[in-house]
Amino acid sequence: MKTWLDRITGLVPMYKLVLIFLLATSVLAVVLSFAGQLSYAPDALLASFVVSIGVTFGSSWLAARIVRTRFHFESALISGFLIFLIINPRLELESLLGTALACLLASASKYLLAVRGRHIFNPAAVGLFIVGITGLAYPGWWVGTPYLQPLIVIGAFLILYRTQRLTMGLVFIVLASAINIGAFLAGGSTLESALTFTFLSSPLVFFAGFMLSEPLTLPPRRWQQIAVAALVALPFAIPFNSGITNKYLLALLIGNLIAFAFGQRRGIRLTYLGKQQLGATTWELAFQPSRPVRFLPGQYMELTIPHRRADFRGSRRYFSISSAPTDDGPITFAISVPSKSSSFKQALLDLAPGQIVNGTGVGGDFALPKDAREPLLLVAGGIGITPFASQLAHATERGDKRDVVVVYATSTPGPLPYRELLENSGARVVLFGPEAPDTLPLGWSYGGSGRVTGERLVGAVPDAAQRRAFVSGPPALVNDLRHALRSQGAKRVHADSFSGY
Repeated sequence: MKTWLDRITGLVPMYKLVLIFLLATSVLAVVLSFAGQLSYAPDALLASFVVSIGVTFGSSWLAARIVRTRFHFESALISGFLIFLIINPRLELESLLGTALACLLASASKYLLAVRGRHIFNPAAVGLFIVGITGLAYPGWWVGTPYLQPLIVIGAFLILYRTQRLTMGLVFIVLASAINIGAFLAGGSTLESALTFTFLSSPLVFFAGFMLSEPLTLPPRRWQQIAVAALVALPFAIPFNSGITNKYLLALLIGNLIAFAFGQRRGIRLTYLGKQQLGATTWELAFQPSRPVRFLPGQYMELTIPHRRADFRGSRRYFSISSAPTDDGPITFAISVPSKSSSFKQALLDLAPGQIVNGTGVGGDFALPKDAREPLLLVAGGIGITPFASQLAHATERGDKRDVVVVYATSTPGPLPYRELLENSGARVVLFGPEAPDTLPLGWSYGGSGRVTGERLVGAVPDAAQRRAFVSGPPALVNDLRHALRSQGAKRVHADSFSGY
């Protein structure tokens, strides 16, 4: 099941996945309205939809032109859909003007409430919060209705799963629902009515899947994200009369501010330096950041490369950093380029030295333990060697003497990417590939050709269960080997799957 989910969600970029479900929810709402199953009339819904999408899209485009930055149409559409699904749809001119104002404020907040090119707050939440204070329109969260909940639950699950924030979402839902149900019972409500409101008539799941999960307003580490989710659940669920708009938006804005305090998520400006071919289908690309970028070896960065005729997967992609952290040196990324490549990868390879590429803040938890005495097993499938290249290069530069076994599986003949780096690291390497190399460095061994199974892995590394394991590569390989290692008694297995790579 997990392999199937990885394959399906990997086909759709995260932003498009969010858009697909927001659009589907909006269409379903209009259909339900025509069928008389919603308390809002179809003409009010359609008018609110046109204003929300049109004004957000247009104002975001204009704001991007004014500040001379790239217009992210997917982000603008997402904000527009969120405003439409939250603000109460009405035909009165005052309400439609309030909706338009919320859209304008959402677009403006991306640039006015920002630090070093990155907005601090969820744009839709800012616009809705301020408009709620003015009284021109009311953010009533009408999306929290029973007939829409099945689709919302599916969408929220897939979004949280795709972004690897399922634990964060569950922490928020469990804590917020427990507080909310407890408050209902303390107020004299029945358990049935408490459960019905919490899970069928409230925006609980929608909030977790479509708003709390926004990547640009979350801290980079998983434990930080979970902490933010728990803290946001408190003002979201605890009953209180704030005297201003509504507590759901206030809870999200407080969470955004807490996330910002965990670390600056500034935009990153990268100057392209050039590329070198590491293997038959593997290239490493080097970039010079305008300011020092702090990251842990094994973390990733999202790159944005606008290009013409972008395919369905768009112009944003996540890549693990392959270089070791430095104060002022270049940052490198390795990519695998098959014969039928995406438009994004082709745009990467077509970059000319000196071109500027924008990156978001780094993130991820695929980091080695601080205790250098702990024995490690690093299992890489193909381009999954990238985070290990960063980690081993960093350990070598620091002079760390770690007990490391690297299992490296590749299906491509020819030069082995990062072979020299692996040799210099002193790690013991077990190579699985289509053909046996003529010579192998001291401490290396050839495990054979074909797919690496759990049985073959344990056979090549008999003490695998006694090592802390890190598995990186395609989702199918990661899922199989993680399960195999745990079945052999390994208690600590960390995974970094290149879903949709």
